[in-house]
Amino acid sequence: MKEQFYAYIQNLQDQICKGLEAVDGQAKFREDLWERPDTSAGLSTGGGGGRTRVIENGAVFEKGGVNISAVHGKLPEAMQKMFNVGEADFFACGLSLVLHPKNPMVPTVHANWRYFEMYDTSTSLSTSSTSLSTSSTSLSTEPRKVVQQWFGGGQDLTPYYLFEEDAVHFHQTCKTACDKHNPEFYPKYKKQCDAYFWNAHRNEARGIGGLFFDYCKENEDMSMQDWYNFVTEVGNSFLEAYVPIVEKRKDLPYTAENRTWQEIRRGRYVEFNLVHDKGTLFGLKTNGRIESILMSLPPHVQWVYDHHPEAGSEEEKLIKVLENPKEWL
Repeated sequence: MKEQFYAYIQNLQDQICKGLEAVDGQAKFREDLWERPDTSAGLSTGGGGGRTRVIENGAVFEKGGVNISAVHGKLPEAMQKMFNVGEADFFACGLSLVLHPKNPMVPTVHANWRYFEMYDTSTSLSTSSTSLSTSSTSLSTEPRKVVQQWFGGGQDLTPYYLFEEDAVHFHQTCKTACDKHNPEFYPKYKKQCDAYFWNAHRNEARGIGGLFFDYCKENEDMSMQDWYNFVTEVGNSFLEAYVPIVEKRKDLPYTAENRTWQEIRRGRYVEFNLVHDKGTLFGLKTNGRIESILMSLPPHVQWVYDHHPEAGSEEEKLIKVLENPKEWL
């Protein structure tokens, strides 16, 4: 499964980057290949690496990244407590993306699709070694005893100005992908998204949601191949969910005041990623590449003391929706 999914996210990264470059029309993604050290800070063995692609200062995208990685090693103690397990070896791979457009009328978007395995520690860790020194990745196929495996992921939208038709389009695309596999998936994973992307210290949502699913394990209804088919269906729907919104809004006029509001709201995005986000925590706790982990942060942000939007304004309209997650469909 890990070879199958890693091959998928390599191809998906290529497709998404190509589609976004076409929308931007100016900037291109910069690519960095990186390797995770075999030894560091309590990690006696392990490794892996990734392919980070970042776009900056484009006609449409002020900053964004579309990253893939495959890492493995001894599960750090902090993560053992999170997963409620003892000593274990792990393998994790995934694609993660965040795009911060320049125009405040275009929403920020985030998406992530990932796969995780844990192994019986009696088998050698070296058998899951990963070579990522080039853009072509070779994962060893030597067998290990997998004791846990699951998929996770999702995609969600963070607008600065609310266009309800855009919210409906994004959620409808998510629902269409889900319904091909189980009609219960969209309402379930939409609800989980609203709950997960909640800035508890602000008592508001980060954005208008989408899908969030995690710990998708084999059960009587779904094999791991079934889960793979579902997760890749959602991944394949990303460009269809986001690009039409970008194309519709990227040339709308905006003022300096609109831009200020965008930067204040970006501050809330930063707060969520640094305070609550499990993916950021996992990367930091497993000796991940810091530039790739924090590429999700926008380049220009403001924190204004005790800021409140004007009553009856478009800005207040957004806040009211964020305080009470809405059923868009």
